[in-house]
Order: sequence, then C-alpha cells, then structure tokens
Amino acid sequence: MNNLVELLGSEADALLNHRCQTISQDSLHLPGPDIVDRIYAASDRNVRALGNLQRLIGNGRLGRTGYLSILPVDQGIEHSAGASFAPNPIYFDPENIVRLAIEGGCNAVASTYGVLGIVARKYAHKIPFIVKINHNEFLTYPNKFDQIMFGTVEEAYDMGAAAVGATIYFGSAEATRQIVEVAAAFQRAHELGMATILWCYLRNSEFKKDKDYHVSADLTGQANHLGVTIQADIIKQKLPENNGGYNALKFGKTSPKVYDELTTDNPIDLCRYQVANCYMGRCGLINSGGASSGSGDLAEAVRTAVINKRAGGMGLISGRKAFQRPMAEGVQLLNAIQDVYLDEQVTIA
Repeated sequence: MNNLVELLGSEADALLNHRCQTISQDSLHLPGPDIVDRIYAASDRNVRALGNLQRLIGNGRLGRTGYLSILPVDQGIEHSAGASFAPNPIYFDPENIVRLAIEGGCNAVASTYGVLGIVARKYAHKIPFIVKINHNEFLTYPNKFDQIMFGTVEEAYDMGAAAVGATIYFGSAEATRQIVEVAAAFQRAHELGMATILWCYLRNSEFKKDKDYHVSADLTGQANHLGVTIQADIIKQKLPENNGGYNALKFGKTSPKVYDELTTDNPIDLCRYQVANCYMGRCGLINSGGASSGSGDLAEAVRTAVINKRAGGMGLISGRKAFQRPMAEGVQLLNAIQDVYLDEQVTIA
C-alpha cells in the first residue's frame, strides 16, 4: 500500500479513501471468483461460452479473483506496425507478444488473426486467445476511420480462441453498419461457445468542443449500454476524463440527474457511471491503459487500475505501456497493475 500511495502522489487520498455517494455499491454486481456461476450462468449463453468465460476468469495471476488483466496488441494495424513496434522491435515477432502475456501473468492475450494464428498450435492451450475480428487500417489514403472485418468467427474458433473482440465506433457515420456486423458476429461466437468483448469507442470530430467528449462519462456510458445490448460479455472502454457530453453537443437525450445525482467530478464516480451502463456490472467493464508516455507509465497504469477497481470494474486491458519497453519491464508493469486487484486494502468505493 505504501508504494501505491507513492505512485498515486497528490491523488492518493482522493482515490484510495473516496466513498461513492452516487450509485451505491449495493446496486452493483461486483467481480468475484463466482462471477460466472452468479451472473453469466443465468443468461442465455450456452455451456461452452460459460466454459470459456471461466477460462478467462481462471487464468493468470488474477485467476479465481473475478478480475481480468489482458494484454491487447492489435496496434500493428490500428496504429501501424512501425509506430507500434519500432520502440521495441522484438514484438514484430508474434511469439514475443504471447510470451509477454504469459510471463506477465495475464488472464488472456488479445490480438489479430495473423498474430495469434501463426503461433496457435504452440500457445492456444497455454493462455486464452482473444481474436480481434475487425480493425481500422491506416494505409488507405486519405485515411478513413472505419472498422472492417478481417476474417470470420469460424477462423477464430478453429484456432482455439476463447473469445472474440471487436470495435464499434459509436457516433461515427459507419456505426450503424458496424453494429449490425458485430451483433451478427457476436451471435455466431456465442453459438460456437466463445465469449465476446467489445471495444466501445466513440468517433466523431464534432465530439471535440471545449473538451474532448470522446472520453465523457455520459457518452461513453451510453456506448457501453449499446455494447451490452448486442450481448458483449465484457466491455472495453477508455477511462472517463470529463462529463457533460450530451449538454455540450446539444443532441440526444439525457437527464439532469445524470450530472446532479449519479456522478460527481471524482474519477471513481465517473467510472462507476460506466459500470452502471454495463447492466450494473452484470457485464464486466475493463478500462484501457492508453498510450505509452514513457517514465510516467507505471503511475498512470496503477492509477487507472485503482479507479476501475474502486468503481466496480472488472480489470484493465493494457498494451502499449507494456510492450513498448523491454520485456522484463513490461512484465513488471503488468504485475503492478495486477497487484492493485490482488490488494485487499483497495476496496470498492
């Protein structure tokens, strides 16, 4: 705990001792070792999907806690291989991506068809695979901001994947098509017995006004709500940094209570609103780790983990902060994130 206080610095008291007075923890379905039996088993997911959810929950250093630590490495497409792997070229080799996830004690590794497929026979039985089935590629000129399918759900199933992941750019001109595509893919994944994880990201240039409302609690919360509607078992979302997106953009419908009663300026309360939109935690919320900023990565990653855990979230999915540094340092960073979820003194706010 002392090291945690040091890493959180001036925010330590506000983050570690905060008590949520907005949405009570008693309203939430919190992560725990029995989360599959307690929550998912009551759903329409078939027994094979429940088994793969249990694989995700049961693996790695956080195994049997109900929390998740996932290594996502799809940035070779989403941000270009050069931009992603030049800081540490060993990760041009897919095997090192999977090795980092295993040595880092992660529950699972999430990556592309190509990355996971090229080493599937060696590793698919050693760590759960999450195959990212759609991507935004940046080689088309001028650049487009669209998520397109890169393969089929059957391919992910054939390589032994435990889950599929997909992104929807909610708010974009292409969102309607993406919703239809991903909903169909998730239905097929569940039918084949795989879990489903949705990257619920916002994309629209009009969402940037006086602040960047792509990371507002109210708009990201609604994206989460759309994600669980198409039966994502787990939601991946950026940590909220502000609020009031609906009011600033002057579109859509909301309620004053969202801002007066259900949230405050405390980042834990903002994140709890995201959890509430995941059916009060029935579908787990994992927050993303964000870009690597160098020496501050460890403190930033630990801060995000504390906020997510105390808000009622299910864990962290952090990539660039781990793989854009030597493997031993990447392992240490992943372990530091996991230590937050293993620390019984870091409780639900």
